[in-house]
Amino acid sequence: MQGIGKLLAADEQLTHQIIDTFGTVSESDLSWTEKLWTPISRKDGTLQLDMGMGKYQNRDVMDAFAGISRGKEQWTVRASRELSPDPLTTAVGPIKYEVVEPLKSVRWTLGENDVIPVRFDVTFHSIHPCFFEDRHIQRDERGYRVVSNVVRYHQAGVPSGWYEIEGKREEINPDDWFCYRDHSWGVRLDVGAPPTDLRPARDFGERKFEDSKFLLNWSPLLLQKPDGTRYEYHFYLQIRGEEVFYFSGYRNNADGRQERIARVRPVLRYDDDTRRLLGGYLYIDMLNGETNKVDIEVMGESGFYLSTALYLGFDGKKHGNWRGELNLDGEMIPDMTAPEVRKRLASAVRDTIVKVKEGDARGYGLFEPIVLGEWPEMELSSTKTRG
Repeated sequence: MQGIGKLLAADEQLTHQIIDTFGTVSESDLSWTEKLWTPISRKDGTLQLDMGMGKYQNRDVMDAFAGISRGKEQWTVRASRELSPDPLTTAVGPIKYEVVEPLKSVRWTLGENDVIPVRFDVTFHSIHPCFFEDRHIQRDERGYRVVSNVVRYHQAGVPSGWYEIEGKREEINPDDWFCYRDHSWGVRLDVGAPPTDLRPARDFGERKFEDSKFLLNWSPLLLQKPDGTRYEYHFYLQIRGEEVFYFSGYRNNADGRQERIARVRPVLRYDDDTRRLLGGYLYIDMLNGETNKVDIEVMGESGFYLSTALYLGFDGKKHGNWRGELNLDGEMIPDMTAPEVRKRLASAVRDTIVKVKEGDARGYGLFEPIVLGEWPEMELSSTKTRG
């Protein structure tokens, strides 16, 4: 019937929340995305698995990536398919996602493939509840169009399972690893190629983005006190020029309570050439008036570069691009810091594995930085921005 979306198997359930079918989302924006992401990291920084999946309902696309970072080496497989023939199956080629126990446990598998000699079967087990971040609502730099309106929750956990590189299989000992996952949906930045018939913009993922003085810090940090009490800091900070234009921050407690962070003041060191994080500390000012200091130590050389997963693009490809009924590609890169590789990367965003401490609490986390342009206060005086 005209005006009503296509019926799906999900429409048999008593779970509708809009006056339409599950074949329809609430907005027609081509940037509408539902996204899953899970990084799994060794605490010593010697290895990291990374995987994600995106559903672009208004683009008729589902895509996914999976890969491993080992030191400076990185293996990545990318998969994309048409959504419409099978819109409810969470699988793209060899990459599959399964909910084992809602809000507690999920499973990712990367099967045999002709792209990279890597396979894995890993399950995320929660050790904290799911926590919402602030809604990421953001307008374009001129203030007219809403370019981001996303709801996201994340969760800390431990992994189990195995991974295999070039035929050698290793079991995952949960004591040596940690992991996070997040799930988001809404109108998202950096989906598809930037329109060529609009004024070039400096927003995240747009054509003039790298001409900006821009800083992004995103980080979940899980700490444990000597008595076994666990808590997490999570924040997302974006600065353009001298303006903080998006911030979300909370201290998340194991009982589900969230305490709002008023601001985070990073005192961090970066390599001026590659913009890789070297370490430092954070001052975390809580809304209740207290200030906490968290020391950040970078662990090992591993840390997945998300550009090869199409975050901000790679070799002309972007999230949500239609690439046919089914498309697989990828590569093994022996040194992600090599100058010729850095020229291919759309940004230096990397899941840096960090060890953290605050008082007598210790823990591990991830730190994702993007630092573009000149920042004399951090001794970043050059305009080098890649890698």
